[in-house]
Amino acid sequence: MMVKEQTEKLYREIMASYPTGVTIMTTTDENNKPIGLTVNSFTSVSLEPLMILWCIGKESGSIESFKNSQRFAVNILAGDQQDACWVFASSKEKDRFAKVDWEFSLNNLPILKDVFGVLECEKVEQIDAGDHIIFLGEVISLDKKNSDPMLYYRRNVGAVPENWVG
Repeated sequence: MMVKEQTEKLYREIMASYPTGVTIMTTTDENNKPIGLTVNSFTSVSLEPLMILWCIGKESGSIESFKNSQRFAVNILAGDQQDACWVFASSKEKDRFAKVDWEFSLNNLPILKDVFGVLECEKVEQIDAGDHIIFLGEVISLDKKNSDPMLYYRRNVGAVPENWVG
């Protein structure tokens, strides 16, 4: 195996072992059709103003819709929403929204029901970063349910463990 391939494999292994939350990013296309995909590269950036960032691969079939949209929603999945996670992660799934309960928000963004939290955002900037695009968004609306979020760890997803200390 070449050094670059070994490095990439090790990098993927390290990142898969770093626990993160799981989100489904949603927006609409030019025909107001809901678009969404599973993302774990998401983080908070700023409290003043409220700002987040997330990344999408340049090879994603959804990238043009997100690049052309001025708004997007961060649907932070609840621990029991594994089915939604995998539906929106699949490149083979054609009508992802037919498989989940969702609705349009007052900001005309597709919002999944019963998620841990939702952050609706106005796009501030998109930045070219290697094989990904980074989106910065200012939070314009938010909501939280009384549940625990989903975690991604070693290529598995699920609820916060019962013995979690925190």
